[in-house]
Amino acid sequence: MSYVDGFVIAVPRANKQAFIDHARMADGMFLEMGALRVLECWGDDVPLGKVTDFKGAVKATDDEEVVFSWIEWPDKATRDAAFEKMMSPTFEDPRMDHAKNPMPFDGKRMIFGGFVPVVTMEK
Repeated sequence: MSYVDGFVIAVPRANKQAFIDHARMADGMFLEMGALRVLECWGDDVPLGKVTDFKGAVKATDDEEVVFSWIEWPDKATRDAAFEKMMSPTFEDPRMDHAKNPMPFDGKRMIFGGFVPVVTMEK
């Protein structure tokens, strides 16, 4: 069964292209480690909620846009192996080097989690 990692971040609108460049560089690594696909989605219609919403979840400011992203893996074991490799003290990849590919957003405000699909419908 597939496995999905989901992410929500706030990115300064002025950093949109830097975010795209950063994602293109880093996301290839996930594919090489077994991910089936990676989607990076720039906010287009992200309304404010009455109780909570995406913007509030990541404390987005007026000059930031919400980005909703996910990585689809063939299974949790593949995902866990990839994350174990990336978190290893000996792991080195220039795509994850903050000096060579700096994050164009505040990573401390990222929300993320791993999810098991319970309903999948495709056309």
